[in-house]
Amino acid sequence: MQASPQKTLKLRKLPPSYSAVVMPFVLSILMTCIISAVSTAIGTGWTNGFVATWSYAWGVSWLVAFPSLLIVLPIVRRIVAAIVDQPVRP
Repeated sequence: MQASPQKTLKLRKLPPSYSAVVMPFVLSILMTCIISAVSTAIGTGWTNGFVATWSYAWGVSWLVAFPSLLIVLPIVRRIVAAIVDQPVRP
C-alpha cells in the first residue's frame, strides 16, 4: 500500500520575515553546543558525568547566547557592511 502524493506530510516554511529570529536561534543552538562541549571537555575531561555536566553548561550558555545574538547581530551586520564592499548588480 503506497501513500498518495497528496497525503504525504509537507512541512510548511516560515515567511522570510522570521529569518531575523530563526537564524540567531539556530546559530545559538549550534555554537553553544560546540563551545560548551569543548569547554566542558577541557575543564572536566571525558569523565562519566561528562554528558550531564555538558548538557547543563549548554543549556545555561544557550540562555545567554540567544538573546545576545538577537541584540548583537544587527550591530554586526552594520559593521560588516562598513568593511565589506557590496557586489555590483548588473
